[in-house]
Amino acid sequence: MNIHRSRASKAVLIAAGVAFLIQSAAPCTLAVISGKATANGRALMWKNRDTSDPNNKLMAFKGPKYDFVAVVISEALDPGEVWGGQNAVGFAIMNSQADDLGDTAKKLDGAGNGAFMKLALGSCATVREFEDLLVREKGKWDLATNFGVIDAEGGACFFETRRDSFVKFDTKDPRVAPFGTIVRTNFAFTAPDYMLGGGFDRFERIGHLVEAARSQGRIDARFILREASRDLISEKLHSNPLTRPLPDDPAAPLYVHTNDTINRNTSVSALVFEGAPSRDQAYLGTMWVLLGQPVTGVAVPVWPASGQVPSVTTGPKTAPLNDLARAVVAYLYPDARGRMYQYLNVTRLRAYGGEGVLPKLLRVEDRAMDRTAAKWTEWAANKPSAAEMANFQESVATEAYEALKKEFADILNKMPPAR
Repeated sequence: MNIHRSRASKAVLIAAGVAFLIQSAAPCTLAVISGKATANGRALMWKNRDTSDPNNKLMAFKGPKYDFVAVVISEALDPGEVWGGQNAVGFAIMNSQADDLGDTAKKLDGAGNGAFMKLALGSCATVREFEDLLVREKGKWDLATNFGVIDAEGGACFFETRRDSFVKFDTKDPRVAPFGTIVRTNFAFTAPDYMLGGGFDRFERIGHLVEAARSQGRIDARFILREASRDLISEKLHSNPLTRPLPDDPAAPLYVHTNDTINRNTSVSALVFEGAPSRDQAYLGTMWVLLGQPVTGVAVPVWPASGQVPSVTTGPKTAPLNDLARAVVAYLYPDARGRMYQYLNVTRLRAYGGEGVLPKLLRVEDRAMDRTAAKWTEWAANKPSAAEMANFQESVATEAYEALKKEFADILNKMPPAR
């Protein structure tokens, strides 16, 4: 996740006589899962990205060694930072901010996290090469983060990383991940004082979700997107807003506070990386990209080996899919007073159009995933050209976008202008 300001600048600032608050670094939720724990035997990696900037888009990059695709902040015309991506040889990386790995005395707060990921995507083919990069660059970067990485060899690891050191957590190590799964939020187990971190409630919740799915043999991209990334349950409150009876009075809707749920009011995208089955078939490495808060958008597939990104996932300012999700966010979070922006209108979520927002989203997303599964099987037998991959991902993403425009036409008429 992106960190552009020191902790001091995240306090209340006074400028031109107007007091305003710069939101502190928002949390992220992640999982790295080895092939032995997934339904299809391929390594899997996931990130719900949280930040104060709601504008995301995809970009394709030419790295020094490898081409790659990554999520960036929309306003960045020539971004020096990326916030999760995958390259054409199957290496993928993501991160979550870990303030407890920083050093306030030395003013180290992870400002280099995003730039380091961009460097890694352009130069690393494997987890081993990424570890070598960390060794070579030790002491040169302001890093305070949990890096998650997978590769086409089946590698799937976390690296708790500071400026001068890192510790590797390998899903193949039975002492670390006896069942092949590791989850992280915004603290590090190797921190001097992990109470300086955050996301402990989300850490407990995602751990329970992943373990339950693993024991049932159903961990795959669909589970992550449908259940994990869109989760609105607060275990501390024993609350499930999707099953609780809705009030009879429409003037008194049901709300849920989404500051500490996995799908948060500050969630701006979700990324799921499906590892390639082998180095020989690295082109099959798939990046599922959901631009927007997960309960307001749909995921579409992207293959870095195509060398391109779908047109609705990018743009000169914002991405069309991101703009559409922002319009649905405005509908589901209708009250902007004070901290009311943290409260999601569950009645609107479940009753919109007589069917509900979520069923509509899932129907569109299922269509994309079903089309992709069939095409993936075809491509595994016969390697496609980059142009064929680009055309197919464009078709899937455009179909999803047009379906969403139809489903949410009345909401989109009130869409805020792109900026």
